[in-house]
Amino acid sequence: MTPIELLKFMLPDFLVDHFDVVSITNSEETLNLYFEEKIQPPAEFNTLELVSKGFQDEITIQDFPLRGKYVYLHIKRRRWTNKNTGEIIKRDWQLVAKGTRMTQEFAAFLKEINR
Repeated sequence: MTPIELLKFMLPDFLVDHFDVVSITNSEETLNLYFEEKIQPPAEFNTLELVSKGFQDEITIQDFPLRGKYVYLHIKRRRWTNKNTGEIIKRDWQLVAKGTRMTQEFAAFLKEINR
């Protein structure tokens, strides 16, 4: 098993596939993981000439606890500019469960165990 495959057991697949871990802070109670979207333009815009123009505001969401610690994912998504039109383009990630600040998987898990 590779380290990437192991990470996919602990984190949402989209994070491992499309984001780089840039920093980690660890305390007695919390684990904070910081991610930045990889510099690969969205596949759905392959026909356009895109340039990365920094990041959108960071979002923080809660994920499944690990080893008794709260886990917070700090995610920075890229902002792309179409060279020809100047239009700002970004991927449409569904990172957070509607009405929460948790990953969709974690919210579904909590909902299920609450039944």
